[in-house]
Amino acid sequence: MENRMYINGEWVESVSGATFKSLNPATKESVGNFQKGTKEDVKAAIDAAEDALDAWSSMPAPARGEILFKAAEILKKRKEELSQLVTTEMGKVIAEGRGDVQEAIDTAEYFAAEGRRLFGHTTPSELPDKFAMTIRVPVGVMGLITPWNFPIAIPSWKILPALICGNTMVFKPASDTPLCATKFVEVLEQAGVPNGVVNMVTGAGAEIGDPILESKKIRGISFTGSKEVGEMITKKIGIRKLGLELGGKNAIIVMDDANLDLALEGIIFGGYGTTGQRCTASSRVIVHESVKDKLEKMLVDKIKTLKIGDGLDPKTDVGPLINEKSVEKVEKYVGIAKDEGAKLIAGGERGPDTGFFYMPTLFTDCKSEMRNCQEEIFGPFVSIIPVKDVNDAIDVCNDTAYGLSSAMYTEDMQNAFKAIHGIETGITYINASTIGAEAHLPFGGVKGTGNGTREAGIEGIHEFSETKTVYFDYSGKLQKAQIDMD
Repeated sequence: MENRMYINGEWVESVSGATFKSLNPATKESVGNFQKGTKEDVKAAIDAAEDALDAWSSMPAPARGEILFKAAEILKKRKEELSQLVTTEMGKVIAEGRGDVQEAIDTAEYFAAEGRRLFGHTTPSELPDKFAMTIRVPVGVMGLITPWNFPIAIPSWKILPALICGNTMVFKPASDTPLCATKFVEVLEQAGVPNGVVNMVTGAGAEIGDPILESKKIRGISFTGSKEVGEMITKKIGIRKLGLELGGKNAIIVMDDANLDLALEGIIFGGYGTTGQRCTASSRVIVHESVKDKLEKMLVDKIKTLKIGDGLDPKTDVGPLINEKSVEKVEKYVGIAKDEGAKLIAGGERGPDTGFFYMPTLFTDCKSEMRNCQEEIFGPFVSIIPVKDVNDAIDVCNDTAYGLSSAMYTEDMQNAFKAIHGIETGITYINASTIGAEAHLPFGGVKGTGNGTREAGIEGIHEFSETKTVYFDYSGKLQKAQIDMD
């Protein structure tokens, strides 16, 4: 099956005439052929977005919201179809595939409702007969670059708030999941998004991403992906609006008073859910030394029961990695961890060769400075680090370049509030895993995880709009702020 790009309201082939395949990671079978976009295709998409900007940004925001409400309804009707597609193309188990689509539904409903808010502020002027307020205005033409691990949810996090704020856009989806992106754009088309407002170009990052970054018509960029690429983008785009979400090395802290059964569930879900391919994955477990041995045994026993296989089988607990390079990366870090002195107690080998499988892997007796505890692996790989007390735990949790998500399992309120205030992350959970974002709450991190922006919730409005301050002087004379106050 050959799929096309979406430019100016039409499904078109690339000027290159070349295509690439997307594979089902559980079977290594093709799910379709996709266009290899070029800089010429990107230019056409940017021009279409620029031409559509005035009409779209001039449409009343509640009217834009009605289109997003329609998109939410279409997503609901097509939820099971799209969920199966997410699992087929990306590999996550079907329950998580449904969660991926549900997140897009929730996001559509939330930002559709923002069409009747988009709140600014009013405030008294320091001068008489003068009115002061702020309003939200669009950024302009946006470049949106998304990853493969949440192939419908993350595009929704970017496209939908960008739309409600009045922006037009060029959307570059990940090359590992272009079919999910295509179907999501089909939903927007069906919902009534006008021609040229959303444009999608598929293909490799170098051929498509660079022209998006280099075009002066692109007024803002939103990117989710690796820290290294995020740093490159920052250097390239200069003084333009930029939103970055760049991954994490997230920790679950398990204190000596924790409910270990509850912590066990959180570690298994956080560490091996989505096969560890989440920026919020629980890749480090920082455990109080007094409960370390007991928790380790519980984890090993549980890991032995996990079923590895095709995510479309409802009995599967852990699906495949996205591609062969990801399998090789996990293998590399298993070797590194062994060389640095960590102790392998589960997994550490490939799974069935029918797909890109790797067994859920657990190392213990790790030290914070080890590479497996510092670098994002993005696979089913969890490292246990023992600590002596809550202060030691927080110090180890903070000992990483990233700062996205964190969690602490404890029954002690004092421990919990120490974690909330002491951990350097954008998200902290108490007695829950490091994953599970809600659409109406801000999502993002600190340090190497990003540049201070947040997605979702009201922060999504801030990312995709600008604040404009308005002064209205009806005094009939020239008044000078600060000068005329005596």
